[in-house]
Amino acid sequence: MKLKSLLAASAAAFALFAGAPAIAEDAAPPAADLPAGPDGPALWSVSDEDTTIYLFGTVHALPKEVKWYDPEIAGALAQADTIVTEIKMDPGSEAAMQQLAMSKGMLPAGTTLRSLLDEEQTASYEAALGKIGVPAQAFDQLKPWMVGLSLTMVPLLQQGYSPDSGVEKIVLSKAGDKPQDALETAEFQLGIFDGLPTDQQIAFMMSAAEGIDEVKATLDAMVAEWVEGDADALAEIMNEDMDDPALAEALLYQRNANWADWIEARLAEPGTVFIAVGAGHLAGANSVQDYLAEKGIETARVQ
Repeated sequence: MKLKSLLAASAAAFALFAGAPAIAEDAAPPAADLPAGPDGPALWSVSDEDTTIYLFGTVHALPKEVKWYDPEIAGALAQADTIVTEIKMDPGSEAAMQQLAMSKGMLPAGTTLRSLLDEEQTASYEAALGKIGVPAQAFDQLKPWMVGLSLTMVPLLQQGYSPDSGVEKIVLSKAGDKPQDALETAEFQLGIFDGLPTDQQIAFMMSAAEGIDEVKATLDAMVAEWVEGDADALAEIMNEDMDDPALAEALLYQRNANWADWIEARLAEPGTVFIAVGAGHLAGANSVQDYLAEKGIETARVQ
């Protein structure tokens, strides 16, 4: 699993770090800050005679100064009866997820993380921890996948990114008391990582350790394409290192197919739904839109 794949694939990975200290609470710019028009983060719709479903690709963590909430997005959100995210993102759900992650993410008694690494891996791993000011023993009781998430997120938090400024948090705050739903559970998303064989977990962790200096630049590049609404360019950045077909299937493609099934079923009920999911799921080959097309369901680009 490579860094770009993770940055786009799992809301749970970012929600684990929600509520970190010194993060602004009100990160959403007013809608008037950006003009109406075709430019901006990509937004699609699926509709029939009595149902409209908006598909909005998100970035799970952002710097607070990034402005993206424009009139098209505000209008779609205002029309919606229900807001749907990948996982439930209210404070109670996030607290439960963090507890779940710690229970899943602990190594068996008597095993330490560094005991699973060879000498070269240990040196690289400890060097990465030093760069972010974390003692070498700090993560010794955690499974490699949990450490890999930490090595991805901590540098971003240290350099101005925050899940509390992420798109889902802003969308939910703007939605007020509208009903909320989720496509998956946090247990399912964390289970994708926890279900990886140990050697794949270690490979993911070492990729995060070796890329620790580039994680912000990588997400900066993805955010730049996202703000411009260039889904093709975003997919190109993501997919250039998606070199494990089995992992791509688990992290992206099977989930996209499941969500297309959910959308097809939801079209049978009248109303308006606003779905906000990681932008990587709505870009490139085997996207949610591709699976909808296989069902004969057309998506239209709204913005």
